[in-house]
Amino acid sequence: MQAKKRYLLVSVGAGLLFLVYLWGLQIGEFQQEYQYQQYQQSPSRPPRHWPEAPGLLEPYLEGGEQEEDSPQLHHQHTSPSERRSIRDNIYRNRRCRMETCFDFWRCRHGLRVYIYPPQRGDHVSDTYQKILTAIQESRFHTTDASRACLFVPAVDTLDRDRLSAQYVQNVRSRVQSPPTWGDGRNHLLFNLYSGTWPDYSQDLGLEVGQAMLARASADVLNFRPDFDVSIPLFSKDHPLKGGGAGDRPLNHAPPSRKYLLVFKGKRYLTGIGSETRNALYHVHNGEDVVLLTTCKHGKDWEKHKDRRCDRDNQDYSQ
Repeated sequence: MQAKKRYLLVSVGAGLLFLVYLWGLQIGEFQQEYQYQQYQQSPSRPPRHWPEAPGLLEPYLEGGEQEEDSPQLHHQHTSPSERRSIRDNIYRNRRCRMETCFDFWRCRHGLRVYIYPPQRGDHVSDTYQKILTAIQESRFHTTDASRACLFVPAVDTLDRDRLSAQYVQNVRSRVQSPPTWGDGRNHLLFNLYSGTWPDYSQDLGLEVGQAMLARASADVLNFRPDFDVSIPLFSKDHPLKGGGAGDRPLNHAPPSRKYLLVFKGKRYLTGIGSETRNALYHVHNGEDVVLLTTCKHGKDWEKHKDRRCDRDNQDYSQ
């Protein structure tokens, strides 16, 4: 009899705990919905506090190797006023997420991508033309802006290094001039290079606003999770389309490949990018993971030469 009473009490307690848990979920959903409605009524006020980005992993660097690899612009090459201006221009809407800075109603016709027509005098690099061509030849492309879900500018924003021959002037006015710009909502911008060596401030020369940014080498402070897109840094020789049809057997995933990861490039002994590139040798195994770097970057690279440079340079040149 006592055992039955204890069993009954335990069951009732478990039921009450389950009801409290469901009630908590409903309250949380109600709060989120209320915050989102408040945001729709007052767009200048963020709907909720977004958590800070998680801390970086402990770097695999030996003593004396670690260099500052953050986009906080503490470099001597930019003045305080320039750094403030850059911070104001980079991602004015840092808290953008799909539910706050994207109009899903525009996608009622499906995922349709509209490319703005080029303006007179626009110069488009071969690399950006490949991106535009890939979109135009896909089933998602549309020539009707009223049915578009995404908008892609015809202005080339891939290379925003002011010292580059591919740098396009007056990008701000060209990108933001269409009446459908709307602070960038439902727009997608592509970028591979930004800023100038050695700071690489990631300033694009325009206010990104609520536009999504597909970029290479995005830093953890400015990347907007679940909104921006991280893409690889590919060369201008990258083919528009792949080779022949694949030969992956049915239900065979992942496909059998000789190499799992391959990288070949400069190591950057100091400055932006050095912390990451100097740690690649920890992952390199020379078999299915091949990461080759060279120290020969810049005119004074030998001043910063470390004990691995000779071997790295030799492996890189083979």
